[in-house]
Amino acid sequence: MKRIEEKHPLAIRWFHWVNFPVLAVMIWSGLLIYWANDVYHLQLGFANVHLFPSWFYHPGYHEATNKGHALWDLDYRLAEGMAWHFLFFWLFAINGILYVSFLALSGQWRELAPSRSSVKQAVEVILHELHIRREVPAQGKYNGAQRIAYSTIILMGFGSLITGLAIYKPIQLAWLTSLLGGYETARFLHFWITMGYVAFFVIHILQVVRAGWNNFRSMVTGYILADEEAPLQ
Repeated sequence: MKRIEEKHPLAIRWFHWVNFPVLAVMIWSGLLIYWANDVYHLQLGFANVHLFPSWFYHPGYHEATNKGHALWDLDYRLAEGMAWHFLFFWLFAINGILYVSFLALSGQWRELAPSRSSVKQAVEVILHELHIRREVPAQGKYNGAQRIAYSTIILMGFGSLITGLAIYKPIQLAWLTSLLGGYETARFLHFWITMGYVAFFVIHILQVVRAGWNNFRSMVTGYILADEEAPLQ
């Protein structure tokens, strides 16, 4: 027998689904801005390899026709990228502030904040996912790995906001830029926080697919189908 069990409040679901497309646009527009000063690279032996090769900025580009796919051509769109980025920055900031405020006022933060056992549980989850540990880790509403990951995302959101402001207004907010170690350091931190978002997106989506429809449905409807507990004999 199955029973319907509430899992996610309406507010949590709204904040989640608003944040997903907003953050996606922020990352896309950020790439348009990054194109103008593509400075970060990896040192592989004696070679410096850019994180994003030239073909990444305009896949589908045809030199013969001098045309490319409008959606994916990321080069020479700096002004457009800045316009989208600064518009969606406000949506990202407002949604984040409302989300954190809801967690604090509703007491939902207790279910999300890491506990003393979260690190141990996270290790158990990882070992189970790698098929090294057979026993299924303890699972409440959120397991230890989820508590750490979701709390880290909140901190990353705060970090991306303050580093973004530091590189957006380095003169007006000179004190903030200096506090972060200067413009270059703030930009470096902002960039790698964004890469952290991308990594989280990929892992999160894979985990949602792996968890199945019942788990996904709970973030849409707020409810999950749970097994009825067998009566005591």
